[in-house]
Amino acid sequence: MKVFIFDLLPYGEHLDHLKVDNELPFPLEKKHFKPAVAAQTYAEHLAAWEEMDRLGYDGIGFNEHHTSPYGLMNSPNLLAAAAAQRTKRLKLLIYGNLLPLHEPLRLAEELAMLDCMSNGRLVSGFARGIPREYNVYGVDQRQSRARYEEAYEIILKAWDEEVFSYQGKYWSYRDVAIWPRPLQQPHPPIWIPITTSKESIEWAARHNTPITPGLGGRGLTEDIVRYYARMMRLNGFTVTPNHLSIGASAYIADSKAQAVKEMGPYHLYFHRTLFSHGNITETAVAKTTGYVSAASLDYIRPENLRAAARTREDFRQMTMQDVERAAEDQPWGTADEVRDRIIAIAEHAGADTVLVSMNRGAMPQEMFLNQIRRFASDVLPALQAHQITRVPAAEEVAA
Repeated sequence: MKVFIFDLLPYGEHLDHLKVDNELPFPLEKKHFKPAVAAQTYAEHLAAWEEMDRLGYDGIGFNEHHTSPYGLMNSPNLLAAAAAQRTKRLKLLIYGNLLPLHEPLRLAEELAMLDCMSNGRLVSGFARGIPREYNVYGVDQRQSRARYEEAYEIILKAWDEEVFSYQGKYWSYRDVAIWPRPLQQPHPPIWIPITTSKESIEWAARHNTPITPGLGGRGLTEDIVRYYARMMRLNGFTVTPNHLSIGASAYIADSKAQAVKEMGPYHLYFHRTLFSHGNITETAVAKTTGYVSAASLDYIRPENLRAAARTREDFRQMTMQDVERAAEDQPWGTADEVRDRIIAIAEHAGADTVLVSMNRGAMPQEMFLNQIRRFASDVLPALQAHQITRVPAAEEVAA
């Protein structure tokens, strides 16, 4: 198995004191932003990535979000460029650039630069983003999928063709040959994060592109992977463990109770304050804006629809008792518990790569570094030695 640390890079100071009616105001005004805190946050995470590189992790994951303390990676490409110069071995997973919101030729050029600057360590994730970003950038959510698919086609043409021209609905180019080109040929690996929509799963399957099923529990993961396997088969492809990565939140302590006590407050801060800041998380609401279709969830079993709905109440009203219950099924606890639980999660999904979150809730730097080091010493070797050989959901489809 390959082990990446997925780092949201949240703003380093907790902001619960700003909440009104249990919600962080949006937009969050300039007066609440402290440049010194942001500068320190970037410096600390760069230092953490250097430590991950030294300790033998396989990669680091970045993502793109805007106008929120949820994460300070407005440009994941800038962070990956900085990490490329501070690390030697880590794969740099940009998960991902939001294709519908940006000029695709510029993205193709920047990603080619990154692949050269990192000596071929780029993994390029392409995402649609969340509704908040569309509202900020003034992009019609009903155009999201069409813009995504057009931008993807342009980027691959820019990477792969000697000279390309393109006449599209949103972007057009004539006689372009980009310099530089990616070091990895024909282009860097492309991964796609999947939350729930079946259209995204179908698109990934048509392109034989690896996916990461979203964090919605075992049942929802089964539904996503099963549908992906079915669509892959319809398109003449076969799902392997290399097609799948899976996310997990991990925390090592002397016991599960201690893990909940230490990690619980940061887990609560992430879910109750950061996760849905300024964002329409409810799938039902997203249907009314055209971001998802009326049929997007019709492949999901009824018992898993609540997890797919992502209602605000499930996050903003979370309690420590909820955390304690959830921790029973999560890789929180002793090193052996964390190791065994992550292997079980990966085996269940059939995923050869795990994306481990350690610091979504802006924990202190020393706490973060302690987890990085403890995980590297007590868990990482066993995970990297473990082989995932089958995708159970794909076998069900084949049968």
